[in-house]
Amino acid sequence: MTELKNDRFLRALLKQPVDATPVWMMRQAGRYLPEYRATREKAGSFMDLCKNAELACEVTLQPLERYSLDAAILFSDILTIPDAMGLGLRFAAGEGPVFDKPVRSEADVNNLFVPDPEGELKYVMNAVRTIRKALDGRVPLIGFSGSPWTLATYMVEGSGSKDYAKVKGMMFDRPDLMHKLLDTTAQSVTSYLNAQIAAGAQAVQIFDTWGGTLTPRDYKEFSLRYMQQIVDGLTRENDGRKVPVILFTKGGGQWLEAMADTGCDALGIDWTTDIGEARKRVGDKVALQGNMDPSILYAQPERIREEVATILESYGAGTGHVFNLGHGIHQHVEPEHAGAFINSVHELSAKYHK
Repeated sequence: MTELKNDRFLRALLKQPVDATPVWMMRQAGRYLPEYRATREKAGSFMDLCKNAELACEVTLQPLERYSLDAAILFSDILTIPDAMGLGLRFAAGEGPVFDKPVRSEADVNNLFVPDPEGELKYVMNAVRTIRKALDGRVPLIGFSGSPWTLATYMVEGSGSKDYAKVKGMMFDRPDLMHKLLDTTAQSVTSYLNAQIAAGAQAVQIFDTWGGTLTPRDYKEFSLRYMQQIVDGLTRENDGRKVPVILFTKGGGQWLEAMADTGCDALGIDWTTDIGEARKRVGDKVALQGNMDPSILYAQPERIREEVATILESYGAGTGHVFNLGHGIHQHVEPEHAGAFINSVHELSAKYHK
């Protein structure tokens, strides 16, 4: 077991004492960094970058060379699982992800299978192993997946959507079919995340990007139920350490108590929920990750620092807070503004951990 030089992130997720609030950013290896853009161009395409372990490692480490981040996150995409199921993922210019074979019929659902993480998805495991070795204990490595509902949304719609007509149409009209699709996807996510953990991921996050589009009833039945299934099936200890699990539903602030009841270790929250109020609601049950509005990073460093101070004060003293943005960093943010954010978290948070 490689000794971790900085385990602040893992300690905060497990509500253990820390010297300062740890910080990382969703999409921290991304288009806002000129060095990322150069590597992506060298790779040829986004998926070629994901499938090249050395280049995926290179871009994962790029933000750590610039900033004093407390965690690295695997460079990959949430849609690797449906792609491995044979749905034909491509990234169309200006359109985002598109599936050539969307899942629309009973036959389509019946044809789905659980991909082998060391077969169809071996390139992801190779990236995890390569990154973990290159990190050499510098900071922990986060693995991740999309949630079953979020993956199903893309799989049925065939691309991004504004009204979710096809996926919600299937959910309301053929709930039996939707449950079958979600169960296969949940089994796939469980297998995929456990393989990432075995390959070296030291914490995992489930991104439920589209759970917030559902009613409270449908969220519990079609999204949370399957995240619960995954949490129940995950490896929670590896390499002599606990492996924390983070659930993040964008727009899910109203369901924090139900999410905390899954047995996860932490909840990611977006900027529409006050973190102090969230802490009161979940108590000591889980840690909280978040939750600065990513658009604040368009402001000047002094304003960014003020916002960091406000969020730290709202959370209050003690451990159990991992500072993050409420969603991924925007591509047009100045890299120096991200640096001001990260430095402010470390400088301003120490007083809350005495």
